[in-house]
Amino acid sequence: MNIEMIRAAYARGQGVVRRTPLLSSPFLDEIAGRKVFVKAECLQHTGSFKFRGGWSALSGMEADKRAKGVIAFSSGNHAQGVALAAKMHGTSSVVIMPEDAPRVKIENTKALGAEVVLYDRGSEDRDVIGAKLSTERGLTLIKPFDDPLVIAGQGTCGLEIAEQAAETGIAQAEVITCCGGGGLTSGISMALEADAPTFNVRTAEPVGFDDVARSLSAGAIQRNNALTGSICDAIITPQPGDLTFPIMKRLCGAGFAVSEDEVLRAMGLAFERLRVVIEPGGAVALAAALFHGNDLTSDTVIVTASGGNVDKAVFARALATLE
Repeated sequence: MNIEMIRAAYARGQGVVRRTPLLSSPFLDEIAGRKVFVKAECLQHTGSFKFRGGWSALSGMEADKRAKGVIAFSSGNHAQGVALAAKMHGTSSVVIMPEDAPRVKIENTKALGAEVVLYDRGSEDRDVIGAKLSTERGLTLIKPFDDPLVIAGQGTCGLEIAEQAAETGIAQAEVITCCGGGGLTSGISMALEADAPTFNVRTAEPVGFDDVARSLSAGAIQRNNALTGSICDAIITPQPGDLTFPIMKRLCGAGFAVSEDEVLRAMGLAFERLRVVIEPGGAVALAAALFHGNDLTSDTVIVTASGGNVDKAVFARALATLE
């Protein structure tokens, strides 16, 4: 992995990948006690940053491999990103999704033309299912985070953050990323190392599923004890990636772990003050900025709102925090 791969992914995405806005609100600044800027990846195609990686992977793939079709496994956002990218490239996609993924993500993935294969997250191994289907059908696997082309695509978000920060006059900031396996975090970290080296990247995860924060603290990969039981389904992974963790270990500061109550409050405030819809996994970074200010050192923080694909019932719970 290197910055040239990220710049190449950025070039391949021109005219396709959206340059999402950097939003702010004085009301959020007051709550956080510092300037808060929100990189609204919830407004990206398919409602999350994952389209960046999906497009990068498909557009950077050899034509003969692409023509045979691709396969991915995902709780929903990577699924939709790959499905749309495959459709736009005129090829087929198979997506392996957990049965407990939000219904909106499953239905959207099907609507984008993918064949969806459901599995039990607690008792079945998606890697085994994926390997079997890949071999049987000759499909190319696009991993959700531990793939160089995917990491490069996610890194384009970091190039945009650097550009937009310069346009806004931000010279120094902490950048908090919503983190699962680390594709977005490692890509952004590498982009900012090159284009905004005074920025410090930190991760945010839900309490009880903070494998990246624990791994960064220990200096070695740590696993989560459970893979279910959080509303932040989009960023629940067994452990950091083999490709992503060394990058995060080298470039990231200490990680945050936020509660579900904090996540729901952040979702509600994002809707009330920014008029954007963020899903739980996409709101952990904002929750860290708003409610963990004592652990921040900069007077400016930039957070990723990494996705907006939330079920109505969960979003209603978030709105109820405003009452």
